[in-house]
Amino acid sequence: MRSKMRAASLAAGALCLALSASACSGAGGGTAAGDQNSINVLMVNNPQMEDLQRLTADNFTKETGIKVNYTILPENDVRAKISQEFSSQAGQYDVASLSNYEIPFYSENKWLAPLDNVAKDAEFNQADILPAYTASLTGKDGKLYGEPFYGESSFLMYRKDIFEAKGLTMPEKPTWDQVADLAAKADGAAAGMKGICLRGQPGWGQVFAPLTTVVNTFGGTWFDKDWNAKVNAPEFTAATEFYTKLVREHGEAGAAQAGFTECLNNMSQSKVAMWYDATSAAGALEAANSPVKGKIGYAQAPVKNTKSSGWLWTWSWGVQAASKKQEAAGKFIAWASSKKYEELVASKLGWAKVPSGKRISTYENADFQKAAPFFKAERSAIENADPKNPGVQERPVVGIQFVGIPEFADLGTTVSQGVSSAIAGQGSVTEALAKGQEAAQKIGDKYKK
Repeated sequence: MRSKMRAASLAAGALCLALSASACSGAGGGTAAGDQNSINVLMVNNPQMEDLQRLTADNFTKETGIKVNYTILPENDVRAKISQEFSSQAGQYDVASLSNYEIPFYSENKWLAPLDNVAKDAEFNQADILPAYTASLTGKDGKLYGEPFYGESSFLMYRKDIFEAKGLTMPEKPTWDQVADLAAKADGAAAGMKGICLRGQPGWGQVFAPLTTVVNTFGGTWFDKDWNAKVNAPEFTAATEFYTKLVREHGEAGAAQAGFTECLNNMSQSKVAMWYDATSAAGALEAANSPVKGKIGYAQAPVKNTKSSGWLWTWSWGVQAASKKQEAAGKFIAWASSKKYEELVASKLGWAKVPSGKRISTYENADFQKAAPFFKAERSAIENADPKNPGVQERPVVGIQFVGIPEFADLGTTVSQGVSSAIAGQGSVTEALAKGQEAAQKIGDKYKK
């Protein structure tokens, strides 16, 4: 066990050094040793974070006197910059948006400060956080290292009006074969509309977030329980071929470069009839200013050989261990992840825009239920996600849309580049997975030892 922990720690460090070369610059800047009432926050450019940025000065800063300097970057770029920052313990950023993938090994490498003071705050009410997230953000030492800003699973979103006009019916729990058939029939249902949007952009957290859930339900896995790589196994190959064929034939324009943001835009602009992705997207689709508000239906993540296939994810807040502003950082997190903040968003932007998916009380709130027609489907998807048993076979570590080891970020991103090329018609799935198998087995062999 100790050798595996050491290997994981070294791999995480190597990964972060490798990623540092591609880290993108952002605003931010250098308050680590300065004013205790000014903190730097590095975060992903998702809609919920952009709302947070707009609401901070007039609320959190006004109440506490703490100024928050945000650096907001696209998902792949922010991962690289966070890896560079936290592995070096540079201390430039006090808080970053981290997930239940990074936090376990970041905490093990002592890159994070514990958040026990936030968790013990009676007003914050840690018991209101969905237990799955508290568990996934707790380190091996039993200390809490992350608080969720919002949580999500994945589900299928579709245009109810388009389906009705075409005489199509969406099952509550569809299979992937049914989805493929519906995508073909919905393709061209309106001018310029394609059947479905699926991520094709390279990145372990881009194309391989939804694709790995397809692999799981098709019976595949990245590694079996004994760390044998299965990247080019028949089941993994069949899932990837299916996904690639579906998006090439009935997917969005420019699919090879489409990630979450691009698919959200496609769905909002009526360029696609369906979209399989994060449940957190529904808030933007149902926002007051959304052109498709009230037109979207929600079904569970499509399956093939499993009962469910939705992922489990949370964008959470973590405090860098090297930060000299940990008290102020803790106050920011206690505010940004609080019930009070959700109520603020509801009052300013509407309940549909609340960063949900993390608090039990939110799902039980009648105002949220009324404004968020997706609330039942979202909660069901989150509660039915099983990180320990996401497929048809035992796994060596937890994880649904990722493998819970530090090396997976580099592995998944490397293989994703070949898959994206196949989606673009510039390579084959077989070639991409053959290269992936070789890289995966080298990692598996380390853990076997």
